[in-house]
Amino acid sequence: MTDHRILNSEEHRELRVLTDSSAELGDAVMGCLTVPLEFRRVQSCFPIVFRRDPETDAFSAMALFGFTNGENLFLVDGKWDARYKPLAQSIQPFLVGRSRDDDAAGQVHVDMEHPRISQSGEGMRVFDEDGQATPYLEEIAAQLGMLHEGYQSSAGFFEAMKRYDLLEPFSVEVPLADGSKHSLVGFHTIHEERLAALSGDELAVLQQGGHLLPIYMALASIDNFAELVARKNRQVMSG
Repeated sequence: MTDHRILNSEEHRELRVLTDSSAELGDAVMGCLTVPLEFRRVQSCFPIVFRRDPETDAFSAMALFGFTNGENLFLVDGKWDARYKPLAQSIQPFLVGRSRDDDAAGQVHVDMEHPRISQSGEGMRVFDEDGQATPYLEEIAAQLGMLHEGYQSSAGFFEAMKRYDLLEPFSVEVPLADGSKHSLVGFHTIHEERLAALSGDELAVLQQGGHLLPIYMALASIDNFAELVARKNRQVMSG
């Protein structure tokens, strides 16, 4: 259940947000949305995979945290155990909302039903005593802006992926230390051979569109599957 409201200092003067990491606060997820704009940072920690919406045929990118729904292998002892937390995860419980005027700037909305909304008086203040944005809210607003910009620009990226047929389905079977196996299916990754076969002119078009860097970042991120498997094995062996 959600309760999205426009954030304002009058209604939310005393609002506090819990910023720790835990399953109870919404971090027990297999992955989250990511955008090409942040692929450079995401690839330092997580595999980047792509999934296709069967109804719209549209693609989106995902930073992968685990192998099964509800599994986050980077959530360790109540802490986020990675150098980076993707934007879509770090901005919760906030989101970008639109006004009725399509030409107006995006608004900061807050989900008042999100578990990060403090009910105990603890957590980070969103507004100070004078109703001004705190440094915490200013950072959240900057992250929301980056995520919104990345989402808006991702359409061109996925159009280029489709034009050059650079996404292919993939599956991976993960053998674990206890003899069990996990299968990861339903995702896509960059087709490395097709990318290598592109002409210089085609690569130039991708470069001019700003797409070549995120493509290579997504390719590089696949090496993070080894770390994901290692984390899963540590979890399995520790019981």
